[in-house]
Amino acid sequence: MAQQANLQVATRAGVGKGAARSLRREGKVPGVIYGHGRAPEAVAVDTSALAKMLLGISATTTIVDVEIDGRAPVKALIREIQRDSLRPAEILHLDLYEIRVDEEITLEVPVHLVGIPDGVRNFGGVLDHSLRELEIEVLPGNIPERVELDVTALSIGHSLFVRDLSVPNARILNDPDTPICSVVAPRTEEAPPVVEEVAPVEPELIRKPKAETEGDAEQKA
Repeated sequence: MAQQANLQVATRAGVGKGAARSLRREGKVPGVIYGHGRAPEAVAVDTSALAKMLLGISATTTIVDVEIDGRAPVKALIREIQRDSLRPAEILHLDLYEIRVDEEITLEVPVHLVGIPDGVRNFGGVLDHSLRELEIEVLPGNIPERVELDVTALSIGHSLFVRDLSVPNARILNDPDTPICSVVAPRTEEAPPVVEEVAPVEPELIRKPKAETEGDAEQKA
């Protein structure tokens, strides 16, 4: 089942980069809430309250009860968290998507591999996890925190695919033939090239011809 969290936000009038920088200096994160036919609404949230809420939850699969200006809370999912590229702990912007409990939504959930594959445990293979998130369509109340896949029996040269997964009360949207993980053979170190010993070659000695003696010359004449 999906996790639950609570968040208080306030509407804001100022938009744009300048207004966003001013909010961050005040210890607030600019954001927006949209979805379910509502016009996008600019909001601001306390930075420390947001950081505290994000601790220990899966941001992509948690249903957040968002209280806007003290009004009755609406349910939303976190669609995007923009962070500073140099300081990842610093949140620059927050996107919230309003949902309805009786309407299916599309989202991605993490794929968690369970166990140590036989090919890794007994034959020194390497587990390659290629698909880490699964796209599903599901009612909000049935959102799984993650999808688990048992890889214990996986041997070297074999793979598990999307078709090997089952998510209760949800429809998987990925191609069934998409590989999720595989066990590959361990890399073998290449042997250093063999250098053949070559016997040193004696330098060729070029001798000058001896000068002909007068006797020799006479004989040849």
